[in-house]
Amino acid sequence: MAKNKTAYVCSECGAAFSRWQGQCGECKEWNTITEVRLGTATPGTGARYGGYAGAVGSKVQTLAEIATTEIPRFSSGFKELDRVLGGGVVPGSAVLIGGSPGAGKSTLLLQTMCGLAERMKTLYVTGEESLQQVAMRASRLGLPTDKLRMLSETSVEQICLIAQQEQPQLMVIDSIQVMHVADVQSAPGSVSQVRESAALLTRYAKQNHVAIFMVGHVTKDGTLAGPKVLEHCIDCSIMLDGGHDSRFRTLRSHKNRFGAVNELGVFAMTGQGMREVSNPSAIFLNRGEEQAPGSIVMVIWEGTRPLLVELQALVDYSQLSNPRRVAVGMDHNRLAMLLAVLHRHGGLQMADQDVFINVVGGVKVEETSADLALLLAMVSSFRDQALPKDLVVFGEVGLSGEIRPVPSGQERLQEAVKHGFRRAIVPFANAPKHPIEGMEVVPVKKLADALEAL
Repeated sequence: MAKNKTAYVCSECGAAFSRWQGQCGECKEWNTITEVRLGTATPGTGARYGGYAGAVGSKVQTLAEIATTEIPRFSSGFKELDRVLGGGVVPGSAVLIGGSPGAGKSTLLLQTMCGLAERMKTLYVTGEESLQQVAMRASRLGLPTDKLRMLSETSVEQICLIAQQEQPQLMVIDSIQVMHVADVQSAPGSVSQVRESAALLTRYAKQNHVAIFMVGHVTKDGTLAGPKVLEHCIDCSIMLDGGHDSRFRTLRSHKNRFGAVNELGVFAMTGQGMREVSNPSAIFLNRGEEQAPGSIVMVIWEGTRPLLVELQALVDYSQLSNPRRVAVGMDHNRLAMLLAVLHRHGGLQMADQDVFINVVGGVKVEETSADLALLLAMVSSFRDQALPKDLVVFGEVGLSGEIRPVPSGQERLQEAVKHGFRRAIVPFANAPKHPIEGMEVVPVKKLADALEAL
């Protein structure tokens, strides 16, 4: 019997070492190296499992010989999911969808598969739940169940053999953490099993032009469980987020080889399953009748579309020697930087004030176009003066107090007009060349100009 070889692999970056060590030499993370057993490959493995274990008949081509036709796609049945995927599902692609328990990953995929089963061959593979549990959920949601093919299996080799017989065009693996490969001796869910299972399924998808959705778990800090190699080998990585106290779910792409990154789709969890929200700005602009100080509306850019979000600021005198700076939905370091800019170029001192920032609706703002809105919201709360309800603001603020332009300024203004906003404070470079009907646009170059415009 051949002796099993042992390797030590980092669970974060996938780097391999000959012996165990406390810190990974590649990504510099501590206590991430685990021992894995390397199984010996058996002859004829690729032919026995339909040729997906290795490329058969590969040849070298010049770049000019490769066809550059547009990638064919098919709709998933959900416009929001198609948007996040880049316009639809690409045959032969491997998509990893992650999220916390109860977010609705299995529900969304079950609805998608039941709808697509009416017009194409599909296969839903469940390894965590029994077939009865999945059938009960589909019955509770009122989904058509007569065409969807189901399989309860955790062996990747067996799944690929059955898929060769069924010939599905779309397949769901729920979930990748419970799958296992026979040649790998470690337990399911380990670094080596997740890595080999995902690599094997991805190769099968590429060689047979089958689109595969893999469900992935998340860790305590909200990142995808498993090695970083898992995210490298798949084509698209999307995350389904949503708190237990909210019925809205956001679907965001973190990696996409066939579309835009950071594209956002919004769903609502109802008694009949996931329902897409075609106008997300409406749910984030549920404001009261009376306008309160510190509240302002900004236009952020999510993927390929603008999104109107309300930003709230609360500035109050602090009883502590070290005032608090709390930012929910925004970068804490950027808040500290903008407070310094406001003091230096706006003449407002908030060193003795507690500052609390909140993005309404649980949206996480990562772009810099929210800088100007954040500063004006803090000034409004500090002066205890409410801003106009029909005012919208966007723009990046530099360290010298200048207001820098942001991408897609015209599209942001057009979206604001659709929702009834009549005034806007924007960077000077984003001012429209032709007047926008029904909107007064105030272009500003410096922070002092924006404060004067209020």
